[in-house]
Amino acid sequence: MGTKGWHRRGYIPHYDGYDLSQHVVFRLADSVPPNEREGDDVLDRHLGSSFMRDPACARIVVEALTHGNGQRYALHAWCVMPNHVHVLLATNADVELGQIVHAWKRFTTRKINQALDRTGVVWARDYFDRYLRDDKQFASAKSYIENNPVAAGLCDTADAWPFSSAGISGAKL
Repeated sequence: MGTKGWHRRGYIPHYDGYDLSQHVVFRLADSVPPNEREGDDVLDRHLGSSFMRDPACARIVVEALTHGNGQRYALHAWCVMPNHVHVLLATNADVELGQIVHAWKRFTTRKINQALDRTGVVWARDYFDRYLRDDKQFASAKSYIENNPVAAGLCDTADAWPFSSAGISGAKL
C-alpha cells in the first residue's frame, strides 16, 4: 500500500507514496463556474453553495480531517474554507492518499447532506495534491494553508479562523 508513485485518475496526475508530506486541496462540486479555470483565486471568491460557511458543516469537515490523525496519517496543517479544503499531511505505508481523501469526502458528504436536509453531490470528483520536496516547501505550504482565510478576506489573523490548525483553539469541535 501507499507506493503507487505517479498515476492518473482523470486529468490531474497524483503521487501516492508514504513518509512524505503532501499539500492536498479538494473543493465543492459547484465552486468553480463552468467558464472559469480552477485555481486558488477562483476558490477564494467563495463561489457556489459554500456549504462550509455554515459552522456545523465546517465542523463536520474538521472532524473528518482530524479523525485519522496519528493512525492513518500525520496531519501537519489544515484549513476548511467556505468552498474548499487545504490539508498538509504525511501518509503512512498502510493507506494511500487517494483512500484517505475518498474517506473524507464519503463521510462529509453523508454528514453535510444530513445537516442541510438535502441529497446529492457535495464534492468535485478529483482533488489536487503536491508532494513537498524539502523543509522550505513544507514551511511555505503550511504558512499558505493557515493564512488562506486571511488572504481570502475572511479574518484578520490566521489564528482568528476557527476552522484551521492555526485557529483550532477557537474551534468548538
